[in-house]
Amino acid sequence: MATERASTLAAILAERMRRQRIGNPLAAGDDVRELIGAIQPLSTGPFARPGSPPRLVPRCDFDDTRVTDRLRRDRTLVKGRFQGGGIGYVLARDLEIYANAFRKPLREISEIQGQVLDAVRNTGPLTPRQIKEETGLLNKQIMPTLQRLQTASLVYEDQLDDDWERSWYDFGSEWPDVRVGEEHRESAVAEVLKRFLRAHVFATLEQICDWSKLPARQIERVLASLEAQELVRLCRISDAEEGYCLPGDESQSDDSPPPGVFILHRGDFLVRSHASKLKRRFPGREVLQYLLIDGKLLGAVCGHWGFHPYDIEDIALDLPPQRIEALKSEILEVVRTAYPEPRHRILQLAGKAL
Repeated sequence: MATERASTLAAILAERMRRQRIGNPLAAGDDVRELIGAIQPLSTGPFARPGSPPRLVPRCDFDDTRVTDRLRRDRTLVKGRFQGGGIGYVLARDLEIYANAFRKPLREISEIQGQVLDAVRNTGPLTPRQIKEETGLLNKQIMPTLQRLQTASLVYEDQLDDDWERSWYDFGSEWPDVRVGEEHRESAVAEVLKRFLRAHVFATLEQICDWSKLPARQIERVLASLEAQELVRLCRISDAEEGYCLPGDESQSDDSPPPGVFILHRGDFLVRSHASKLKRRFPGREVLQYLLIDGKLLGAVCGHWGFHPYDIEDIALDLPPQRIEALKSEILEVVRTAYPEPRHRILQLAGKAL
């Protein structure tokens, strides 16, 4: 299929931010499910502990955890392992799609996996402590086993709150209407990629691979099929970037990204899709969160995370000096809001002591 000429990068970034509600956040009382559906699986975000609810920051102008926690309690939002086996939350209505797209099936079940799976299926739901009592296995054997069975969609972790004692269920019994199997994988991956492109507007192959953690060959095969069906288009936005978009998204308005600096956690939708580029942009840095500036991830908040008070060692910026000076106050305000004094101090900005 011929490569289409896409609109300018600025227009694409503006539309991406609009669709993801960055710069035009949801207000209290708005239904968040459409936004969740656009950028799922959701991560738990910064300062998370086991059991923390997923986050939508900075896409809401209210405490989004109150809403996501409620959706989790009533099982509108459910926990699983997606994108290479990482923890994430998806809408229950979409569980079949994301489970099939991201599951890692087991070629054969080991003896320990069989013991844990039998206990959950025959006696469950069980907490890890109860599984230990049933099987005699050690906790260091049980937890990795449960996680591997979870990535294969064989067990389900019922995360309804931040309680550390969570029950584990047989996936098939708990979700009898969710069909999981290899025969559903390709169609599920195709649907996930279309949803990703709708939210991302335009994406290179690298960005799709970074976000999904799926094998590049599989992604290329599915994209080729979608191209043949004219459901996806190959586009070029500059001499350096060729990627994919949905039909109609190759032509955006001439808008520019809304001004502003936004802080994004490492599990954010956009941070995931730019993981390789961010590693090249900020090599060797211990990054706490990233800064979205002019619609691009051009800043990194660096330091060593801990439960105790800690400092921001530097705010690294990939910007010319005059732009740094113009944005200095806004950048510091955004970072200090996330890392308030006196618990945290910002030691440097762009390598210069404050």
